[in-house]
Amino acid sequence: MDLTEYPTARPGPAPDTEEAFAQVMADVTGQENVSVDSNFFADLGANSLVMAQFCARVRKRADLPTVSIKDIYRNPTIASLVSALAETEEVPAEAPAPAPAEPPKRASRLEYFGCGILQLLIFFAYSYLVAQVLGVGTDWILAGTGLLHYYLRAVVFGAVVLAVLCTLPIALKWILVGRWKPGEIRLWSLGYVRFWVVKTLVQRNLLVPLFVGSPLYSLYLRALGAKIGKGVTIFSRFVPVCTDLLTIGEGAVICKDTYFTTYRAQDGVIRTGPVSIGANSYVGEMSVIDIETRLGANAQLGHASSLHAGQTVPEGQSWHGVPAVPADVHYRRVEPRACGSVRRALFAVRQTLTAVLLLAPVVLGLLGFMLNTLPELSPAMGLGTAVLDFADPQFYWKAFVVSFILYFGLRLTGFLIVTFVPRLLNLALKPGEVYRLYTFRYTAHRAIRILTNLRFFKTLFGDSSAIVNYLRLVGCKVSGKEQTGSNFGLDEKYENPYLFSSGAGTMVADGLSVVNAEYTNTSFRLSRVHVGARNFLGNHVLYPAGAKTGDNCLLATKVLVPLDGPVREDVGLLGSPSFEIPRSVERDSQFDHPKTPEEFRRRLAAKTRHNVGGMLLYAVSHWLFFYGLLLLTWASDVYYDLIGPPLFAIDTAAMLLYGMLYFIALERITVFIRPMHPVSCSIYDRRFWRQERFWKAAAANAIYRSLDGTPFKRTVWRLLGVKVGKRLFDDGALIIEKTLVRLGDNVTLNIGSVVQCHSQEDGGYKMDRIAIGSRCVVGTGALVHYGVTMGDGSSLAPHSFLMKGTEVPDREHWGGNPAHEVRAGRRQLAGKS
Repeated sequence: MDLTEYPTARPGPAPDTEEAFAQVMADVTGQENVSVDSNFFADLGANSLVMAQFCARVRKRADLPTVSIKDIYRNPTIASLVSALAETEEVPAEAPAPAPAEPPKRASRLEYFGCGILQLLIFFAYSYLVAQVLGVGTDWILAGTGLLHYYLRAVVFGAVVLAVLCTLPIALKWILVGRWKPGEIRLWSLGYVRFWVVKTLVQRNLLVPLFVGSPLYSLYLRALGAKIGKGVTIFSRFVPVCTDLLTIGEGAVICKDTYFTTYRAQDGVIRTGPVSIGANSYVGEMSVIDIETRLGANAQLGHASSLHAGQTVPEGQSWHGVPAVPADVHYRRVEPRACGSVRRALFAVRQTLTAVLLLAPVVLGLLGFMLNTLPELSPAMGLGTAVLDFADPQFYWKAFVVSFILYFGLRLTGFLIVTFVPRLLNLALKPGEVYRLYTFRYTAHRAIRILTNLRFFKTLFGDSSAIVNYLRLVGCKVSGKEQTGSNFGLDEKYENPYLFSSGAGTMVADGLSVVNAEYTNTSFRLSRVHVGARNFLGNHVLYPAGAKTGDNCLLATKVLVPLDGPVREDVGLLGSPSFEIPRSVERDSQFDHPKTPEEFRRRLAAKTRHNVGGMLLYAVSHWLFFYGLLLLTWASDVYYDLIGPPLFAIDTAAMLLYGMLYFIALERITVFIRPMHPVSCSIYDRRFWRQERFWKAAAANAIYRSLDGTPFKRTVWRLLGVKVGKRLFDDGALIIEKTLVRLGDNVTLNIGSVVQCHSQEDGGYKMDRIAIGSRCVVGTGALVHYGVTMGDGSSLAPHSFLMKGTEVPDREHWGGNPAHEVRAGRRQLAGKS
């Protein structure tokens, strides 16, 4: 069966179909009479939300053929739509599959909570083990005499810790699991607990950032059981779990932010399966490779694309899209350079020595500074004695002042480093040159990428007029001629900011990834990337070098930006693979936008003042959080002699619990002061400004990731305002506007999935509720947009985009970008339902 086309049987149009379609269109647009020749967008003023509602109403009528949003944009009149449906050759529905085996028995309430208790005990046991090691090591270091002696002991201890961090996940994987095999693991069972332990240790390893883009990554995966060929280069930080099921041929390249986890959650089970990536193959950035998939030798999978279960990319072919289909585009566009095993080995050795000789002593030195040196500086600052006396009220004032100086001093230092150090390193790099990997220039490139993509400053300045100035300081050539107050969101990333530019009036929502570095397994090349003037880029857009888009384009959420064909201008692009849609429609221009230049300047100034208040609140709230951490750190120093090394374990749990409760309280207070409701307004409306302030308060979602795959994640979502049913399984989803989301019983949210109740579209902002019914499955990397309703038992395939306003009927499987009903591929994700 060819799963790439997702064949779906649908009846041919009846003679009175045009009249029936016109009636439905009149209902959703509020028109009295709708001509069959009227353009949905130009004449009727419809937009994508209205047309999603049209598709949903058509789907509920048995006398009308099913219509997808792609059909609508390709045939924007009733006459052309009916004609296209009539010409569509009817495809018979898939023959009924053999009756599935008995579906897995869902976990009982006792198993569910028992699993959580066991996971908590394992966390405390692991924390205690780490505490004992840190306690013994710290005591041994402090027993030294003199600075040199301290340093040498810190190096030895750092080497031991590095060895433990590398070998412990590997050892426990082999002890608890042995070799992974294709199969199913029932959620919340003892088998699932073993899976969770291995998954957490393998993926949360503190050394993963060291492995990314390094030969050490391949060594790590080989030790975990993966079959990795020579010269493989992996840039994705998302580490696969069931490594025995992973095969990567020699010379393959996997770009950053790609999921190839070798498992997925569905219908009460974890299903594991093989992933095979052939020799010299290429996997683009922000892609998803599901289980039971294969790339042949020299094959290519494009950026922002996915392979769904059962798909195979033949040898030497290039595919892209969601799900991937054959393409005439080459994504591997850099010639290789000589880069042998010796160079790779030397780079790995340099990384290891850097970690041991530099990072370990620095981290231990900072810890000693926090515990010992800071209190001793108090008398010099006029803050009393160096005694840590928690019974003295003056002590808290002292900690308050010290935390203020230390926190904002570190932020200022970080700001200076981010703005100056990458600029110096960039002198060693030139656009268009092909450089070898694992050289000084590669090290400089990695340092530039890390330093210029630090989240704090982009979250602080994002969604305000200040973000343009910040991006220019770090090297981006972004135009400030047409300031909108929302030119860029809170989260954009780039390989090299000095090679990114954008034209006047361009606006970018969150999640932009600029691909201005291209890789082979032996080389890389930097290229300039320019986004034209008056563009709007939606959420989670990947913009590659050589993109065929010019001025005045709208790039919709999760769109696959084309690298082939003519340069697109004055159009919109939607989907993966992308297709053209109207750049804008009348309905989206009816917001209360400023009417005159004077009014625009006045409202922009008011928005800027409001944004400055949000920036101050963000900075102050994070400083106060740091103040609490400082108190907890000093408490450790006071009570260490009484409790000993186990205090480190208590500290770990206390700091994690404190962080969660603090940011939960911060977000809930923000929502309590300004409750969320569905809204449709201009970005120059105060209601939107308040939402921008909320996004800063809710920007600490990463702290909850430690609870992924545990029953405690459901508790956190409920505390944050999500209406959650029983036995939620959340493997690492992002829910943004929590109080507008409702999840039914036994919902499964796979890793990287996003539930987003808002959309900024040019100068307009829209927000609405999302309802996900019981037993629903949202696939890896999939995005559910605002106004969506998923019926009970429905599912969404990996990397799919469920557009705003879509209504998914009960027990249907949807997939694609934009998503539509999938019948032939149902069993590939939905499993036994």
